[in-house]
Amino acid sequence: MQALLKPLLELAEYEDIVKKKKEAPGVLMLTGCVNSQKTHMMYALSDGCCYKVIACSSEAKAKQIYEEYRFLDAAISFYPAKDLLFYQADIRSKELISQRMQVIQAVLKGEPITVVASFDAFMDALLPKEMIESRVIKICSDETLNLDELSVKLAQCGYDREIEVAGPGQFAVRGGILDVYPLTEELPVRIELWGDEVDSIRTFDPETQRSIEKLDEVEVFPATEFPEEEEKRVSFLDYFEKENTILFLDEPVRLKEKGEGVEEEFLEAQKRRAQSGYEVADSEAVLFTTQEIMRKMNEYSSVGFQALDMRCPGLNIRASYNLQTKNVDPYNRSFELLTQDLKKMKRNQSRVILLSGSRTRARRLAEDLRDYNLSSFYSEDMEREVEPGEIMTAYGYIAEGYEYPLLNFVVISETDIFGKNKRKKKRRTTYEGRKIQSFSELKPGDYVVHENHGLGIYQGIEKIEVDKISKDYMKISYAKGGNLYIPATQLDLIQKYAGSDSKKPKLNRLGTQEWTKTKAKVRGAVKEIAKDLVELYAARQNQDGFVYGEDTVWQKEFEEMFPYEETEDQLLAINAVKKDMESHKIMDRLICGDVGYGKTEIAIRAAFKAVQENKQVVYLVPTTILAQQHYNTFCQRMKDFPVRVDLMCRFRTPAQQRDTIQNLKRGLVDIVVGTHRVLSDDIEYKDLGLLIIDEEQRFGVQHKEKIKKLKKNVDVLTLTATPIPRTLHMSLIGIRDMSVLEEAPQDRLPIQTYVMEYNDEMVREAIERECARNGQVYYVYNRVEDIAEVTAHIQKLVPELNVSFAHGQMKEHELEKIMYDFINGDIDVLVSTTIIETGLDISNVNTMIIHDADRLGLSQLYQLRGRVGRSGRMAYAFLLYRKDKLLKEIAEKRLAAIREFTDLGSGFKIAMRDLEIRGAGNLLGAEQHGHMEAVGYDMYCKMLNEAVKHLKGELSEEDTFTTALDINVDAYIPDSYIANEYHKLDIYKRIAAIESEEEMDDMIEELIDRFGDIPKKVELLLEVARLKNLAHQAYVTEVTQKGVTYTFRMYEKAKIHVERIPDLLKQFPEDLSFKADVSDPKFIYQRKKKTKRGEVENPIEVVKKVLIGIKGLLD
Repeated sequence: MQALLKPLLELAEYEDIVKKKKEAPGVLMLTGCVNSQKTHMMYALSDGCCYKVIACSSEAKAKQIYEEYRFLDAAISFYPAKDLLFYQADIRSKELISQRMQVIQAVLKGEPITVVASFDAFMDALLPKEMIESRVIKICSDETLNLDELSVKLAQCGYDREIEVAGPGQFAVRGGILDVYPLTEELPVRIELWGDEVDSIRTFDPETQRSIEKLDEVEVFPATEFPEEEEKRVSFLDYFEKENTILFLDEPVRLKEKGEGVEEEFLEAQKRRAQSGYEVADSEAVLFTTQEIMRKMNEYSSVGFQALDMRCPGLNIRASYNLQTKNVDPYNRSFELLTQDLKKMKRNQSRVILLSGSRTRARRLAEDLRDYNLSSFYSEDMEREVEPGEIMTAYGYIAEGYEYPLLNFVVISETDIFGKNKRKKKRRTTYEGRKIQSFSELKPGDYVVHENHGLGIYQGIEKIEVDKISKDYMKISYAKGGNLYIPATQLDLIQKYAGSDSKKPKLNRLGTQEWTKTKAKVRGAVKEIAKDLVELYAARQNQDGFVYGEDTVWQKEFEEMFPYEETEDQLLAINAVKKDMESHKIMDRLICGDVGYGKTEIAIRAAFKAVQENKQVVYLVPTTILAQQHYNTFCQRMKDFPVRVDLMCRFRTPAQQRDTIQNLKRGLVDIVVGTHRVLSDDIEYKDLGLLIIDEEQRFGVQHKEKIKKLKKNVDVLTLTATPIPRTLHMSLIGIRDMSVLEEAPQDRLPIQTYVMEYNDEMVREAIERECARNGQVYYVYNRVEDIAEVTAHIQKLVPELNVSFAHGQMKEHELEKIMYDFINGDIDVLVSTTIIETGLDISNVNTMIIHDADRLGLSQLYQLRGRVGRSGRMAYAFLLYRKDKLLKEIAEKRLAAIREFTDLGSGFKIAMRDLEIRGAGNLLGAEQHGHMEAVGYDMYCKMLNEAVKHLKGELSEEDTFTTALDINVDAYIPDSYIANEYHKLDIYKRIAAIESEEEMDDMIEELIDRFGDIPKKVELLLEVARLKNLAHQAYVTEVTQKGVTYTFRMYEKAKIHVERIPDLLKQFPEDLSFKADVSDPKFIYQRKKKTKRGEVENPIEVVKKVLIGIKGLLD
């Protein structure tokens, strides 16, 4: 970094500042400072101090300095302020406390660190450093540990006890195993005990629950830093030793204003709450005053940075220096202006550094400047000094350029040249929440589907003893009082029924043909759709489409200008689309990803590629509002390139529409964004090359027919925000090109979620605070009949703001107008039912208040949640329940589920499941959705998978049969091994579904990893699974045991070498017989020879021997 630091040594004041900064407490004030130059100077002056603390007047400014400083020194942390207004919420997100604890952990380690925070972050009351340290739980291998005591301690430290650890701040206990997800760690940790001794510590994957790597020790930091009433309190500033710390104050006058504003807002809110009859905490227990923090700051060696020389009451100013720096004027994307300026600087013997956000662009910038006869060089690490008259380009980031006129030293940022570009963020591990597992959420009362008996209701697991043999059975009740007991070894034949929430499915009756008929009907429909999909795919593969060339220089430049960092999924999807376009086949690809996951950018890049080969592009969207929004996005992205984008929708006048139609016909429009208007018969295209369809399922039947016509011989890209189930995705591999975006964009801040009792003051504060930062608010109220009264009540709470309402029963034009006004910022608060437009991207809406949140389903909450937090701003979600409402057990459970939802816990999985079923219906069409409802989603996917494999020749008709095995073996999972019924069911089902020795080894490994050493009864269960697999390979559909008699039913289509049967029977003289019934062929084994007294044949050995013999009859 010598290139940036060396010139400062020439400043007359610099040496004096460096000397005085550590002489005594108080502030050295540097005036004449500008934006990013302050960061540069802070870095230069930070040498020789263990702790560098930067105080800013806002979180936005703190984040900017954090981003700039990170390029100079990676050991910097951002410490977020706590939300003091809502400190009384019942439940809050753990993300914020996790970030704060990570910084506190780094400070406690005593290693050199730079911390940047807004002034209000120092005003929070915290536990003293030594108390936090005393609450840190340190666990080492081989130490003695009491699990019960540790569980109590974790709960006292703010950790939530769960069945399974899925997110930060949770722990779970299973036998002698403790799983905990420390707030300060990226992965959860599994601690296994041998008696009372810690046998092993290892990290594990919350998605698969499998161990990753061994650790020698782990530190679990508390999940709260908030002092209880009787406890001592300190400021975050008190965590830093005075003799080892330097403070940097960004605009001290503003810091004071910020503190006083926070104080005033908090005290006003407390006063209003107290007047409304709410209990409020003493403000001193929650907040330090501005004066107190200023007094503390005076005790440290500090450097202040101000643009103007202004008085700072409350601060002890030791000396002042004027640095006389200035901002660089922006070049507004004019390379011409930049080169003229650089030539002038060169003549003046200035030293110039140009910083670019990527190494590639920095290198290219040096080359481009040489083309303009400006000698320049690229530096990898900025260690070489810049000589007078030289220009250096390098990789680095500052928000704005700056100049030291007295030193003839200039630093220019990429932003100055090309306009505002968003910083590419450092990748961090994001906690996504575990994806749903089809069985782990099954509870008594849920509907289930048995492959052979149909739809019933799961009643629970019962342990039944027959002939002194204990086994777990699943009890399922059917229509007309029928009950079925399924052995745990046959759970692979059962799925949880998943259909739409709206209607209850009809139960089947045992012993009737009704289920067989339903299954046959659905299987027929599934075969049809699989056949259609396979044929359509083959036809498009075999047709010759337009072959696009490889990416041009323009394409690369265009993509470089994307202001965000692409996710891995996005890059994979973009490459897949380009590969499709550059091949001979006609593209037909589906891009599936949540709102804001970057689908539009993939479409934009494909459109740009098409336009470069003189092809026209249609971007088809379901609503006028979306058309306008995507049109704006396209125009914004394409503005620096000769691409003509136009719009076709109701917002355009007839004259404008006529012009567009003419221009499309003559080839003067490259890209048209529009609603179904672009499908009209009066529109002709000169050379249409690419059709992009957004949310195809939202178009009507007539429009879909027109889309089909338009699709012929044209590359097609379909976008959808409804998640597609992974199982369905796997089934369709090879018959539908699909790219799934599962990774959230990196710059998405977590949504701060609060669950609290409704009160007017909280609502007013939440709305006023969002609008004070020029944001907008969604207020979700899901009852149409009194939505107008609720809107009037909110208008009364915030009379100075514009409040409107919207719901699904409004006329289309009316609803459109309201949404349009909201997008344009004319409405501050929109009270709406859950119809809030799905694809709309209103980045200015960052607060959502949900009325009666306990009445909404988790999938609704999940979808609503995606409507805020769409920008780099912190977003807030308030989930309110009625004041003084007596929460019954169901509502309490729902609120507990909502709490999981706040941290993307298992509630997220249920929501995903619900949405995936909708996604499956959307993908396969309404008629197939009906068939899916008839047999349940899992069974449908299984049938579809089989149908596709048949058509591709990967599976023969003979292979589709099931095998059941029920023998007298004490094979079950004891409660002492797996106590939780969810886990037990999940493991039973997965053991029953094992198909290979590799899967068996994997299961054994997982059981030992998650639950400890395998007991004998579970080992027998695994042996039974092995036998069942062997039986399937031998084409045996059922193995049963009654006393000493074993029956082996054969699959009627099994290709047996009949001539080998006598040889097999000879292997078991007198004991084995064969019944050659055409519809029910079977072998029967019965031991004729008497065994020694008390000796019992081992059923596993008997069955294994016979099955090996039967397998020998096959090809």
